[in-house]
Amino acid sequence: MTQPQTTSPFIRACRGEPVPCTPVWFMRQAGRSLPEYHRVREGVPMREACTRPELITEITLQPLRRYDVDAAILFSDIVVPLRAVGVDVDIKPGVGPVVGQPFRELGDVSRLRPLEPGDVPYITAAVRSLVGELGPRPLIGFAGGPFTLATYLIEGGPSKSHDRTKAMMYGDPGLWHALLGRLTDITISFLRVQVAAGASAVQLFDSWAGAVSPADYRQAILPHTSRIFAALAPSGVPRIHFGVGTGELLGLLAEAGADVVGVDWRVPLDEAARRVRPGTALQGNLDPAVLLAPWDVVAARAGEVLAAGRSADGHVFNLGHGVLPETSPDTLARLTDLVHEASARTPA
Repeated sequence: MTQPQTTSPFIRACRGEPVPCTPVWFMRQAGRSLPEYHRVREGVPMREACTRPELITEITLQPLRRYDVDAAILFSDIVVPLRAVGVDVDIKPGVGPVVGQPFRELGDVSRLRPLEPGDVPYITAAVRSLVGELGPRPLIGFAGGPFTLATYLIEGGPSKSHDRTKAMMYGDPGLWHALLGRLTDITISFLRVQVAAGASAVQLFDSWAGAVSPADYRQAILPHTSRIFAALAPSGVPRIHFGVGTGELLGLLAEAGADVVGVDWRVPLDEAARRVRPGTALQGNLDPAVLLAPWDVVAARAGEVLAAGRSADGHVFNLGHGVLPETSPDTLARLTDLVHEASARTPA
């Protein structure tokens, strides 16, 4: 399926092209901060919600009814492709992904079979439905990055320090690269399914990659993320790369092949622009906690982000991580309008 939304401000900004105003969307804009999300999810486990096309479609569209954001992002979870290939992983409320039998030995890698499109028919159905509903507004597909997926498989669940993961990376590079190679294959297949169904852009959430040094990222992770972005290059869709605490890795995230590098709130966008290669657009990076402050603070901080973003070769306004559950939807709606109005360009 072709992606018709090539003239949208979001797509243009991702490509570093002129835009009438800075486009905006929010990570986790669909989900836990919306009362309507909690209503439709009542009694439905997360793992089930991610496999019901009609529910995926509804939740993805919910924020667009409230905010004039420039893109939708598919409602799903990074462990969906792992469950689809048979990994015993559950998404526990208040905890996150939990793996029944953690991956610790070379034999465990064989438990990761290739992902086929037929393994995730609900993703294809949901994306096609959303493309029909969204019209000219782009849909962003996404997947978890190989390091982040590996942390859940190795640790058995969420971890603050990723000690077991890093121990494998340092101590058994053969096992490490075998595991990340399989995860990379699965991620490529999962993203290709979304693009084939009509997604206009993709984002790779390697959320926890900031736990490693630049030297370790280059040796242990970069070859795998580079292969993901190279595999998506022929599709022509913008490719976004995001991680938390990745200020020292921003240049490497761009080097991996991303068209757009997501920046968390720790590094100003003008400094981030200096750290990535020329021609790389940036996404971000208002601290999500700012949205809990009074409106005058929100407006002032958003203005600072917009000003710093003018240094980038393309800027998509976003938060520096996901929307916090206690964020008021009204504040997000107001922020969306402010970004559009404050960044509007006067026609030549």
